[in-house]
Amino acid sequence: MQEVKLIIFDLDGTLVDAYTAIGESFNFVMRRLGLKTKSTGTVRRLVGWGDRNLLKPFVPAADLKNALNLYRRHHQKSLLKYSHLLPFVRRVLRKLKAKGCRLAIASNRPNKFSHILLKHLKIEHFFDDVLCADQAAHGKPHPEMLNKIVKRSGLKKAQAIYVGDMVIDAQAGRRAGISTIIVTGGSSSKAQIKKEAPFKIIASLDSLDRLV
Repeated sequence: MQEVKLIIFDLDGTLVDAYTAIGESFNFVMRRLGLKTKSTGTVRRLVGWGDRNLLKPFVPAADLKNALNLYRRHHQKSLLKYSHLLPFVRRVLRKLKAKGCRLAIASNRPNKFSHILLKHLKIEHFFDDVLCADQAAHGKPHPEMLNKIVKRSGLKKAQAIYVGDMVIDAQAGRRAGISTIIVTGGSSSKAQIKKEAPFKIIASLDSLDRLV
């Protein structure tokens, strides 16, 4: 691997814990539509594919548009109330910027909500690029977002790494041809991640700056 100059991060489960916020918004929709609510653990396992895909398995097709509107209106408030940074995030981002790394976000979250999180948690200024699934033709695990971020940076893929927490992150990184580091403790189990054989698996983001 060449010297790392670009680090692309997933958002939910990698930098930010918004699982409670997502669960609150999800179950708000279920109650409003007279549908069965789900446990926090169930919702957590579904996080990472975008809000439409989160709701789609549980909402009748005819109600999906309304459900999505309800979810998004509620989520603007629940994000501010329940989200927080995962351990070591601010310290690691600060160290990576001090090393001269270019930092970016590739998230399946809609752009609006990604920026709400980044601003609320006061880490938006660390990132040189933010690209979300509603700004691309394909979300992860398709490699489009990662490819676009690398192209916009003017760097080579060999100079980039991608950091996520899910199986789909490992798949997206592999399909993009970018070395991928997966942090355990997110939406996918360690056993599931191992099957995807990413470049590295780490238990905490604190290990990242020692790898770069």
